[in-house]
Amino acid sequence: MEQLVIAKFGGSALGVDGVKIPVIIERIKELKKKSKIICVFSAPLTNYEGKNLSMTDVAIRISRNYATSNPVDVDILKNVYLEISKKYLSIENQKKFESELDQFYKTVIISLKQVAENRRFVDVSRSRILAYSGEIVISSLMNYILRTNNINSSSVNIDEWPIITDDNFEAANFMLDESKKKLGHLVDLINNNDVVCIGGFIGKTVDGLETTYERGGSDRSAADLGILLSSNFKVNLDFEKDNSVLSADPKIVSKNLHNVKILSYNEAKLAGMFGMKILDPIAIKDIDDHGLDLLILVTNISNPENYTQIVKKVSEDENEIEPKIKIVTGKKNCAIVRMESIAASHIAALFEKQRQYHDFVKLSPYKKDNVEITRFLFLDGDYVRRHEKIFRAFYPKVEMVYGRGVVTLIGDSMWKIPKIVSETSSIVSQQDINILNIDAQEETSRILILVEDHNVEEVIRSIHSKGTIIN
Repeated sequence: MEQLVIAKFGGSALGVDGVKIPVIIERIKELKKKSKIICVFSAPLTNYEGKNLSMTDVAIRISRNYATSNPVDVDILKNVYLEISKKYLSIENQKKFESELDQFYKTVIISLKQVAENRRFVDVSRSRILAYSGEIVISSLMNYILRTNNINSSSVNIDEWPIITDDNFEAANFMLDESKKKLGHLVDLINNNDVVCIGGFIGKTVDGLETTYERGGSDRSAADLGILLSSNFKVNLDFEKDNSVLSADPKIVSKNLHNVKILSYNEAKLAGMFGMKILDPIAIKDIDDHGLDLLILVTNISNPENYTQIVKKVSEDENEIEPKIKIVTGKKNCAIVRMESIAASHIAALFEKQRQYHDFVKLSPYKKDNVEITRFLFLDGDYVRRHEKIFRAFYPKVEMVYGRGVVTLIGDSMWKIPKIVSETSSIVSQQDINILNIDAQEETSRILILVEDHNVEEVIRSIHSKGTIIN
């Protein structure tokens, strides 16, 4: 099979107003020497209201104003791309791009009018605004930029979109069999070009209506394209970022960080769930659920020799030379939900069936008045607040506790370290931090340390600095 790299470039890789695009061009030139490439692009960043935001966030803020009968200036949804095009496009390609941009912008304006009329920023209107002010536009623009740089490139037209989803417009789910029916056009583009550009985050229903994944969905787009094309090509996924995977978040830990050379799917998925911005854990889950073993790279775009491999399972030989604990990470704004275990089993089945929400874990149960109580740790406290009625419908006496934080150690082999739980507990206790709960489960390769929300960063720093990470 012919080699195919699916390279995902996020907003930080593009930079504010596309300032890092020259780096992307050079990276693509290097990649195409060895392989055909699909480039998956997230919406770019820009400065809006004094903050650097993705164009997705800008479009959301503008649309919410329209939904509350407060129309604001929308020119930024077009002008950001015009300014980028002036920097990087030839005159001929700029004219072609501006023609496409005008059509995208008209769709945004029509959808914003619908939002204002209905006073609802939801469903297909929401998806269209985000698509045609973000990922669809940048993929078209990057195609013309690559052409200007003499790269044989094309972009996927929205009418021939290969990612087909259900009609859950704001948290869509990939439909493989339906997507295969749309695969022919994409395969032709790959065969006839060195590079194919496509926007992430966006899907289409069988009926041709635009949908979006949840936030972080461009990672899922790359993964789902890998799933879709794995029968036609030898697929590798390459997520181009500011750095490879580190042993902790550099915004929290500044000393003694080390690069993680290899992670299993399980380790990467856990790290993503618990706060490390590696890639969307649902993207890995999608690949795993389809029974595939695709090589995933997280590459430092400025220094491509520095990368992390993510594989289905780390070999025994590699496990012997790799640290037993690879990452310390954590998450704030969590919530604990307690209910009788019988009711808990039903609500867990509901959440797992819905598929649009995976960020919860079951902690070890306990008994109260001879009744077994199950505890859920939800990694998004706001989600629990929005759905309190659902929890109470399953169990009226449900207890919900907010303001919790969780820190976890990541490593499939860390259970081999003697006294790891007691040593970790001792390190945290020495900082006069109250541990609310420790939940250690060998089967899931994790140790969860529950603390007050405001203590999360200090716990991460203390564990990392005391040598619990095995170098």
